[in-house]
Amino acid sequence: MINAIEVDDLRKVYRSQAGVTVAALNGVSLQVPEGRIFGLLGTNGAGKSTLVKLLSTCGTPTSGTARIFGFDVVRQPLEARQKMAVVLQQSASESLLNVKDNLFIYAYLHGLSKRDAKARVSRVVEEFELGELLTTAVQELSLGTKRRIQIAKIFMLDSPLIILDEATTGMDPMMKRRLMDRLRAEAKQGRTILLTTQVLSEAEELCDNIMILDKGRAMASGTLHELRNRSAQTFRVSLSFGDTNVDIGELLADLCPADLQISGRNAEMLIRGGETSLLEKLAAVSRAATIQEFQVRGATLEDIFMDIVEEVR
Repeated sequence: MINAIEVDDLRKVYRSQAGVTVAALNGVSLQVPEGRIFGLLGTNGAGKSTLVKLLSTCGTPTSGTARIFGFDVVRQPLEARQKMAVVLQQSASESLLNVKDNLFIYAYLHGLSKRDAKARVSRVVEEFELGELLTTAVQELSLGTKRRIQIAKIFMLDSPLIILDEATTGMDPMMKRRLMDRLRAEAKQGRTILLTTQVLSEAEELCDNIMILDKGRAMASGTLHELRNRSAQTFRVSLSFGDTNVDIGELLADLCPADLQISGRNAEMLIRGGETSLLEKLAAVSRAATIQEFQVRGATLEDIFMDIVEEVR
C-alpha cells in the first residue's frame, strides 16, 4: 500500500521572544497509508498545527524529513503541494471579496477551466448552503461560515490528500455532521485525510488511526482499539439508584473514581482497576444503596487521551 504521508524524526525548534529555545516538534515520526483517515490529537501547544504547517510546505523543519506521496516537502515543495488541499486554522479566504469570487479565484488558481470551475462552484455552493451568501463580502461573515467557505474550496479539487487543521471550529452541528459524512465518503473513494482536532468524539467517530501529541512528542499511536488496550483497566460505569437516604456522592467517592458526575439518583464514574476489582466495588455499593440499573463500558477516547497525557507528565 502506498503511503500518502511519511514523516521521519521531524523536529522544529525556534527561539521565543524571551530568548528561550522551544521544541514545537521533537522527533515525530508517522506513516499514513493512502485512503485512510488519520487523526492528530493534542492540547493547545502540543505541536499539531506546527506539523500541519510543515507538511503543507508553510514552514521548514529544523531536521528530519516529511514526504507527500514520495515528494519531499523541502526539496520538492511544488510537487508536494499539487498532491494536497489544505485548511489551516487561520482563515485563507480573501476577506474583501465576496463568496462567489473567493470560490472562482481559488478554482482558477488551481488550473480549473472556466466551464469546470462553474460546475464545481455550483456543486459546493449547494452542498455547503452558500447560495444566499454569494454576493456577501467574506469579512461580514461569522467564523463558522468562513470555515464553510474554506471547506467548500477543497472539495472543488481532486487532490488525493486533504489536510484539515481544526476544520470544524465554529461550525453548527448540522454542517459539522455533513462534513464528517463527506470525509468518510471521500476516504472510501481512496482520498487520504489528515485532521487535527481537540473534539475527541470527532476523532473517535472518524479516524482509522490516531496519534496523541504532547509538547511536541508523539505519546501514543495506533487504531482506537490499540489505544483502548492501553486503558484496558479503565471503565466507565453508569448507575441508577432507587430511593435511598444514603449520600450517593459520599458513597461513590469512597471508591476513589478518577471522575465522578452525579445527577439526582444517577451517577457516571470512571473507575481504574481490573474487572474483578470493579465487580467487588459495585457489590459493596449495592449493599449500602439499591442499584436499579448499571452499565459498564470501556474507556472512551477522551479517557484514553487523558490517561496517556497525564502518564507522561
